[in-house]
Amino acid sequence: MYMKRQLCYLVMLVVALSAAAQERKPMNKPYIDLRPLHFGILVGTHLQDIEFENVGPQQGVLEDGTLVEQTIVTEADKWNPGFTVGVLAEGRLSSHLALRVAPTMYFGAKHLVFHNLTDLDREGLPRSFTQDLKNTYLTVPVNVKFTAERFNNYRPYIVAGINPMINLTSQDQDFIQLKRYDVMLEIGLGCDFYLPFFKLNPELKFSYSLTNSLDTKHADEIRDGNMRVYSNSVRSAHSKLITLSFYFE
Repeated sequence: MYMKRQLCYLVMLVVALSAAAQERKPMNKPYIDLRPLHFGILVGTHLQDIEFENVGPQQGVLEDGTLVEQTIVTEADKWNPGFTVGVLAEGRLSSHLALRVAPTMYFGAKHLVFHNLTDLDREGLPRSFTQDLKNTYLTVPVNVKFTAERFNNYRPYIVAGINPMINLTSQDQDFIQLKRYDVMLEIGLGCDFYLPFFKLNPELKFSYSLTNSLDTKHADEIRDGNMRVYSNSVRSAHSKLITLSFYFE
């Protein structure tokens, strides 16, 4: 009997909270979404990663000129954080659709690890080398924004589009080097929060490279054969980004 009474109280509390959440409240900035074009700024953080396709066994040259078969496995062992800043231009297409262009700078790096499976240490473990692949991207994402109906002072949405990118980092990396240009497909979700003086949009977005990001000509520029085998260990690469942005409109 006691448990039934407590369950009844819990159900009544949930119903009361749900009813309170559905109550209409005064709307901040009620006409802000009717503007045909508006601008804003964004700041945020992101995580960088890269997906490699390894070549497998390959012929390498030792210091004395001897040809040997070596197997190098290359991977990015973790997601690396970075900083994001940009500007926003958004054009209204309809009551639920908008076109967004947001030139953005990404500052970060990727941590790469090379495992030489044919060069073992005294404990029988592959010898490993690392590389910090620094990236500074200038991006111009073009997204379509699909919004739900506004309720009180919030409005959820999803975005999808493409993101052309230019890598501004110096093209003088150690083992692996990425191409200057790339294009990413991206999709995300967010929510418009209507505050008294501006609109705040937290947004989480995932981006994946559509093209082979690897600069395959970089290995030909390396004179040291011991280094070249690491550069040749990868056939293709696709960059990945997870971005958390805060838009101020």
